[in-house]
Amino acid sequence: MRSRVLLILSAVCLVLAACTREEIDPEAPTPTEVRLHSITVSQRSLVLPAGGRAELAFTVKDPAYVITSLTLQDGIGEAPAAFSLERFHRTGREGEYVAVLKDMGVEEVYDTQVCLVVPLSNAETGQTSYVTSLFFTVRSEQQTVRVQVNTGLPVVYLDTEGGKGVHSKTEEVPASLYIKGAGAYESLQPVSCRVRGRGNSTWSWPKKPYLIKLDEKASIFGLPKHKRWVLLANFCDRTLMRNLVSMKVSSMTSLAWTPGCVPVELVLDGKHLGNYLLIEQVRVDGHRVNVGDDGYLLECDWHYDNQVQWLDPHGYYYGMNGKVNGIPFGVKNPDPDEITSEQLSLIKSYISLTANAIYGADFAHPETGYAHYIDVDSFVDYWLVFEIMCNHELGNPGSVFMNKTRDGKLMAGPCWDFDWGILSFYTSAGETRLVNGKAIWYERLFQDPAFAAKVKARFSELLPQLETIPAYMDEWEALLTESAKLNFKLWNPADDRSLNGGQIINGDENLSFHEAVQRLKHNYRKHLQVMQAQL
Repeated sequence: MRSRVLLILSAVCLVLAACTREEIDPEAPTPTEVRLHSITVSQRSLVLPAGGRAELAFTVKDPAYVITSLTLQDGIGEAPAAFSLERFHRTGREGEYVAVLKDMGVEEVYDTQVCLVVPLSNAETGQTSYVTSLFFTVRSEQQTVRVQVNTGLPVVYLDTEGGKGVHSKTEEVPASLYIKGAGAYESLQPVSCRVRGRGNSTWSWPKKPYLIKLDEKASIFGLPKHKRWVLLANFCDRTLMRNLVSMKVSSMTSLAWTPGCVPVELVLDGKHLGNYLLIEQVRVDGHRVNVGDDGYLLECDWHYDNQVQWLDPHGYYYGMNGKVNGIPFGVKNPDPDEITSEQLSLIKSYISLTANAIYGADFAHPETGYAHYIDVDSFVDYWLVFEIMCNHELGNPGSVFMNKTRDGKLMAGPCWDFDWGILSFYTSAGETRLVNGKAIWYERLFQDPAFAAKVKARFSELLPQLETIPAYMDEWEALLTESAKLNFKLWNPADDRSLNGGQIINGDENLSFHEAVQRLKHNYRKHLQVMQAQL
């Protein structure tokens, strides 16, 4: 009886199975498969701030479908150049998403129709189909067309209030600063600032350098936030890279801080002024010269134009007309209007004690000599940067910096202003001998065999890194070529002879950009050989 029941049940199951196969469409989706049929965007237009981002909400008709890939396409099926889809994510509500679009900083003004696209892959056929949203418009926040400069470098736009321009080193002019990153760097949205001229001899040339003071601290090109930034004109530099390369060499040493810098194009009040170097200004700050609130930043400069300054009588330097007794010191920090008489007395006394130790009979004594007052390693590295770049201004002091915490030793640095005579062999005998062997204090320091040995050992240690600099020059030549073409249509660096007795300064002012860079590389290699032989 039991076997008969089992036979009947088996027959029924076969019949039911047959009926099921006949009723199912073999091309129909399985019960677990979910297809995407449409995408709906929440708005038909979106505004992107310069260098910024904006969000676009969208939904799918089939909420159980999970989007894993999403792209943007314009009307001809290509990805837009001015902005991109940075990322997208689900909101937590079924079928709802948010796409984040980012301005790329390559076009200032645009108005582009695009759509969202989801690719769908067919595992059986290997083919891909697409589901797209309706087109929507993405516009730039800036709708005023600025002067377009396309050299591959970032573009700095400075617009002074009323277009009055910058004509003074003392009068600060209200302005707006906007930086287009050109895809290589983050753009800076327009911010309020004040601008004035800067420099000593460089302010006398037709291409002017500028100091920018932002109303609020901001990061530029990923550098730490700060209010103060400088635009160096590099007027006399046919290579456009003397300061750039010098800061690179400085960054290879143990100096506590080297100004970060990036070559840019400058447009001032709608007029393109050529190639500039945007660089961090030398200032006391936790991310720059970090000496604390009661520390000191000093400058030795023969121009003797600091508001708080004195001539220390214990040293000497070799100027244009021979030996000059006394070394000019100026206080950059504390600020001139804030420094107290006690603070000034303390730093003047410390410099005097240091100089007395350097020129004293027991100057090389490790406990009572110069090493008691100065951070020797920093003075070694500082000298090496100046010597490697053949910067004679360490001996005829100009923009020579030192710094000190209230209770610490005197430190050398930071490096600054490497354009006049750098690796030129025109203003120094760097082709055959050392340039700074008799620079301030160093003539005496080199009389200590221990100091000389430390310099030699440190140079040997740095040499493998230093030998990569010619390749660094090659990289920047490629990046600066288009900028150089425009810059030298605007300015003639040979006009620097107006401040040098009718003679050009660096010796390459009348060469082509490429020839000048090749000469810079040759001189760099040659002077490294001189240093290897003579240290």
